[in-house]
Amino acid sequence: METKTTGQPQTTPPSTTAATPPEPPQEKQKGLREILIGYQNELLKKELLPERAAKILTEISALLGNINDKIVETEFEYSKELLRQLDNEQKANRAKIKAETTEQFLEKQKYRNIKELAIEMTRSLKFFLRAKGEEWGAGKSM
Repeated sequence: METKTTGQPQTTPPSTTAATPPEPPQEKQKGLREILIGYQNELLKKELLPERAAKILTEISALLGNINDKIVETEFEYSKELLRQLDNEQKANRAKIKAETTEQFLEKQKYRNIKELAIEMTRSLKFFLRAKGEEWGAGKSM
């Protein structure tokens, strides 16, 4: 904080700008992985209801499209990096090794792993819902 020549501390006038717009909901700011991890933590709870499981399954299925889009983007970026490395190297295997140490390769692998997690979660949810349906059907026939 600076002081004026009078020795008094300088104060900053209150801001006259318009109020800042509200932040978007937290879920929109999360990445795909964080959203899936949140669902995964919810699935680990013992008191998951079939209705909630069905809703999570629907949401994960919808996210798969976004995940596939990100995979296409990251694979394209990695392919461009691999071509750059091939231009700089005499041997293809060295170029591939160098390309696999880049951020582009890391991103590509990250989204492939996210997709694998989403697929395994959908399989688990489908099994859960099928088992609950059979359980309900068996109880109904008694």
